[in-house]
Amino acid sequence: MGSPLPTWLLGPALLVGSLGQLAPLAHAADAALPASRIQAPALAGFDPITGPRSRLGRDWIGIRPVDPDTPILVLAGHADSQGMNGAGTSGAAVAAGAPPMFPGISDELYWNMVVAEAVVTLGRQRGLRISSYRPPFRTIPDGNHPSTNWSVGRQHAASGGYALEIHFDAWGPDGIGSGLIPPLHRPFSSLDESLAAAFGGFPMAFRGGLGGPRRGIALLEVGKLEGQLERSLRNPATRSDTVLAIAERIVTALEVGLGRSPATAMPLSPPPGGVGSAPPGKGLQASSADE
Repeated sequence: MGSPLPTWLLGPALLVGSLGQLAPLAHAADAALPASRIQAPALAGFDPITGPRSRLGRDWIGIRPVDPDTPILVLAGHADSQGMNGAGTSGAAVAAGAPPMFPGISDELYWNMVVAEAVVTLGRQRGLRISSYRPPFRTIPDGNHPSTNWSVGRQHAASGGYALEIHFDAWGPDGIGSGLIPPLHRPFSSLDESLAAAFGGFPMAFRGGLGGPRRGIALLEVGKLEGQLERSLRNPATRSDTVLAIAERIVTALEVGLGRSPATAMPLSPPPGGVGSAPPGKGLQASSADE
């Protein structure tokens, strides 16, 4: 039922120490936080754990049912675009002079990896068909290279699976907040709807259609990497609880979307104005820069 966080994520002793209680996460099958702490409702567009939610307005609803055994692939956003345009946000703390969480990668990638692995570990404990993918290199300039998140996620989605890429949104005025940017390769599903109910949603054609969604990959913005969310992640005393709360919310949303949990566990949001799916984009860019 799951395995310890992999060595590629833990890395040198500095990173292991920074993870604290997350290292033995796979051995804590009962470590999930109480529902009252992980599913606190957003009030006026603000969530007590992840901060502001997207206010752009969701013009889609996920009504396509999915098989309860749908394989889920979890990707860490920006894992293949370090040292280049599209490396992910530094976070407000680093921008203000704090040291990065780990040398050589953006703070966003750091937290994307930690959350992605926590989601996979918890999902496996709950019996989901869920796995993660790590690109073999941290910098792959060609977004269509077969080893990128884009390529592997696209293949997984095309074969009938659900590809979910974890992100944290930019800090300050460039960021929008938490929410799901849905995949555009087929009509929106109950998995898309459940994740949007848990985190908020972005318009289907956000920024003209990003490279990941055009390839069938759902992008989940956990929250802006600033304020209380970032402080809770960086503080060793609250880090494990914060990561586990985020992972618990994601896994619960996946369970609901797969029809594995009672709908009352996480009520779906009321239908927005629009229904349906946008057609796949043409002329896909060979770069991770717009992610």
